[in-house]
Amino acid sequence: QVQLMESGGGLVQPGGSLRLSCAASGFTFDYYAIGWFRQAPGKERERVSCISSSHGSTFYADSVKGRFTISRDDAKMTAFLQMNSLKPEDTAVYYCAALNAVQAMCVIFDEDEYDYWGQGTQVTVSS
Repeated sequence: QVQLMESGGGLVQPGGSLRLSCAASGFTFDYYAIGWFRQAPGKERERVSCISSSHGSTFYADSVKGRFTISRDDAKMTAFLQMNSLKPEDTAVYYCAALNAVQAMCVIFDEDEYDYWGQGTQVTVSS
């Protein structure tokens, strides 16, 4: 059974940090690119970051560049999103997703092309 499970969300003050995890099971994790997406209330879901399979190339949205870092541990079938210098506008439900794309750069794929999705984890940045 395919499963993606996010964890690590919560309430943090502006300027703080959180580390999100995305634990995978039921598929060959190292064949898949991993994307992190977020959806704030009243807004469309947006891609935050992605990391390719194999070569591990990455992409970051301009809004998070320099503050967020994506990584993956294929042996543990887990991806991570380290979020630093958080801002109130980072408040959203964060989702991880997996895309079967060996050797391809994750940046070229749209949200609709992802194969599997997690249930999401809430991140709230507020004082």
